[in-house]
Amino acid sequence: MKSGRMGEEIRPLKVGIEKLNLYTPRLCTDAVALAERRGKDRDVVISQIMVDSRAVIPPFEDAVTLAVNAVKRLLAPADIEQIELLVVGTESAVDFGKPISTWVHRFCGLSPNCRNFEVKHACYGATAALKMAALWVASGVRPGKKALVVSTDYTRPGVAGGFDFVGGACAVAMLVSADPQILEIDPGQAGYWTTEIADTFRPTGRAEMGDNQTSLYAYLDALEGAYSHFRAVVGEIDYEAMFQKHIYHAPFPGMTVQAHRTLLGWDGPVDKATAAASFQRKVNQGLTIARRIGSAYGASNFVCLLGLITTAEDCRPGDCLSLFAYGSGCQGEFYSGILGPAAGDAGRALDIARHLDERLPLSLDDYEQNELAREATIDQADVEPLAHDTAGLYPAVYAGQNLLVLKQIHNYYREYGWS
Repeated sequence: MKSGRMGEEIRPLKVGIEKLNLYTPRLCTDAVALAERRGKDRDVVISQIMVDSRAVIPPFEDAVTLAVNAVKRLLAPADIEQIELLVVGTESAVDFGKPISTWVHRFCGLSPNCRNFEVKHACYGATAALKMAALWVASGVRPGKKALVVSTDYTRPGVAGGFDFVGGACAVAMLVSADPQILEIDPGQAGYWTTEIADTFRPTGRAEMGDNQTSLYAYLDALEGAYSHFRAVVGEIDYEAMFQKHIYHAPFPGMTVQAHRTLLGWDGPVDKATAAASFQRKVNQGLTIARRIGSAYGASNFVCLLGLITTAEDCRPGDCLSLFAYGSGCQGEFYSGILGPAAGDAGRALDIARHLDERLPLSLDDYEQNELAREATIDQADVEPLAHDTAGLYPAVYAGQNLLVLKQIHNYYREYGWS
């Protein structure tokens, strides 16, 4: 330890996630049935894609409403007074210049003495935001102050392309502070790897482009590169012994099977039975929420963290987790975290299963009608979102719920209000 004045020790400042919560739109549909409608094999979808239902976003929600509604589920009045940094990670921004964070700041009632901005790096954006916030807290430049990090995304294309059954929508909000009740992060224990590649990208407000095979290999390259760098930084480790649980970026939950098998085999071949048993014990419980949402984009790691702390009965404070984040384009980061003292109790108190159960299940026909209506509003100068709600979704599950919704777009100016 370094010594301070009068012989006092300067102790390293703990930093990490104090609180986190999730919001997903109030609509969903059966992902397996949707995949069958798209001509996919049901058994393959269940065993390899591993998605059961997917979140569906109506025309009167967007990345702003998702973010604000997540924060509203997270913060208490006392938290708001302490926040001086707000970072929003998204690849679903509603404007090329004005950041989503400005709306989040306004509708969540944060102090005007708050730095806010938006970051973008595909599905890595939320982890970049978290690490940036953690370093700000750890620097001690504003002792006692906290950061708010939000990841907010949704699938842009609808019924075209044939892979909408793995789409989704959600936001995760995190309070980052020197009191990491949920997950403590050591900013120095991280490995990262990057290269330029066009595996998936969003060239317009309507399109999500890319090649699935290229993206798969880019993901695995980044995983191996980031993990190799992690070992170079922290020293040689026993992967199975060091980490009680593992969290991987899950563009679809089944991708984590291949990721886990890859790192298990780092020091030598592992048979299928051993790999499968390890996956069930150390990864699968973290996928419980992801399987009900579909693609969570940048929030993926934190959706899996929520899944872990809300369902895993063998997690204990002090357990060491590994986390791998990936964003197309591309960037990978492998880092470690320590479960905080309140992780289990706080996770269960969130009652996320009830939040998901309260969604309105849409028939496949109603889902497709909603997607076509939503697509008709993209990039339009003037929109009345509720006029596109031909299925009556707003009165069914939004009216009276005090959720932020998009009321109107007039000459590109966006007007939000409470349901």
